[in-house]
Amino acid sequence: MIRTLPRSKKYNISFKIYIFLFYMFLFAPLVITCILAFNNSDFPSLPWKGVTLDWFFANNEHRVGLFHDVNNLRSIWISIKTAFIVSILSLIVGTMGAFLFEQEEFKFKQALYFLTLAPLVIPGVILGISILLASNSVGAFLEEYLNIDIPLFAPGFWLVVLGQFSFITTFVVLVVSARLKKFDRTLEEAALNLGANRFEVIWYITLKYLKPALLGAGSVAFLMSFENFNTTLFLVGSEPTLPINLYLQVRDGSTPVINAISFLMIVFTSTLALINLYFSNKSN
Repeated sequence: MIRTLPRSKKYNISFKIYIFLFYMFLFAPLVITCILAFNNSDFPSLPWKGVTLDWFFANNEHRVGLFHDVNNLRSIWISIKTAFIVSILSLIVGTMGAFLFEQEEFKFKQALYFLTLAPLVIPGVILGISILLASNSVGAFLEEYLNIDIPLFAPGFWLVVLGQFSFITTFVVLVVSARLKKFDRTLEEAALNLGANRFEVIWYITLKYLKPALLGAGSVAFLMSFENFNTTLFLVGSEPTLPINLYLQVRDGSTPVINAISFLMIVFTSTLALINLYFSNKSN
């Protein structure tokens, strides 16, 4: 374990084999999925039957590619729309929560902080069922006693947004809080002494310092919302998100269009991660 000591040849070979197996275990399924997106076969699996772009662009009676598949395109748009709204709401509320717990003192602060982190340890299935039962109970009460029908309490788009927002905000709080802990409060005091008001101090100094954390938290929130399945499964209505739609297709049998969607998702998430890494390093 001491790095300055010489390593044996067996150790070096074992170490290289371990690294190879580790990354092969992580990335081999993704690589196979990407390759099968271009397989000229009617089934989303091996054997390999040649290269084709049909699963992206075809539009005939035998094959319908992703870009002509209305059902899949609709689910992709719903996932993007959901992820965008959830990430914006989570960023706003999560950043406020980070300010609350890092820069304010009040009673029961630790207890409330623990409750804020509770969604991290609650399984997504339990969270989805709890939100569904609670919303249905509130909706039924309002409709029965007040004759008010509020779509928010029925399974559908806004209930999915609410369900994802309830736990993704916690991750934003953690990411922004970690950055805020390192912030030098004397910079705010200096700005206040020079005549700036509280809003100007937060806008021009604190948030500027938090920019890398906000970019990272926003990216994580978007991706977590986009790929969420466990919680969304219980809250979705007649317009499923992409993960739910893919689950339904795999369950009932599908074509390599699934591989094509997976390929684009891998490219999209990897690109977003690289962009976030670039701007984070640039800000630092």
